[in-house]
Amino acid sequence: MRLSLDTRQVGRVTIVRCNGRIVAGSESESLRTHVAWLLRDRRAIVLHLGEVGFIDSSGLGTMVRTLTSTRQAHGDLKLCDVPDHVRKVLELSHLTKLFDTHESEEKAVAAFYRPEARAEAPVRTGRSVLCLDHNADVLAYLRELLRRAGYDVHTSSHLGDARILMHVTHFDLLLVGPDVTASPATKHAFETACAGLPVIELGSEFSTGDAGEAGAGLLDKIEARLKPMTE
Repeated sequence: MRLSLDTRQVGRVTIVRCNGRIVAGSESESLRTHVAWLLRDRRAIVLHLGEVGFIDSSGLGTMVRTLTSTRQAHGDLKLCDVPDHVRKVLELSHLTKLFDTHESEEKAVAAFYRPEARAEAPVRTGRSVLCLDHNADVLAYLRELLRRAGYDVHTSSHLGDARILMHVTHFDLLLVGPDVTASPATKHAFETACAGLPVIELGSEFSTGDAGEAGAGLLDKIEARLKPMTE
């Protein structure tokens, strides 16, 4: 089975879900190239290995090189959901201490949010805002808009991932886009996690109207919601 890589952003952490075999040839090369591409603007990476069926020496070497290149870029790479057969390979190769491994995605993400985490974290310049929207382009716009306005911005396109972020760090405000769907259990868990947190809902017109006007209007709303907290 060829290696497939499914990538998603959870706050400042990037999770790469690996499915297939990490072996010599195009599979190893695709993993190395993909992480190198991520390192253009990301520094906290998690490899989810739960669906990796086999790894050979070349594949393991690729993982070592990927970890090295990530740390050279002043970031870090962690592993999660490592299956028993991959864990045994790491043990036999005496590499268990080289890689920081975690039982789940949530624990790996939480490790990046600890103060002592290796990956460089953005300097907090203002209130912390969590943006939740299914549209990746809208999230990219929100990140730049709010960062330039001095906010500490974290984004997610999945309710489950947003819940993880709520557990590992503090937010002062939540922005929620339209049509964000999830199972009833996930939705309930998220609502419980953010109970009492100020919320601004982004209507569908935010992504379809004039970007400048939409952005300026949103910044005014955010300032109005957060102003009482500073007075």
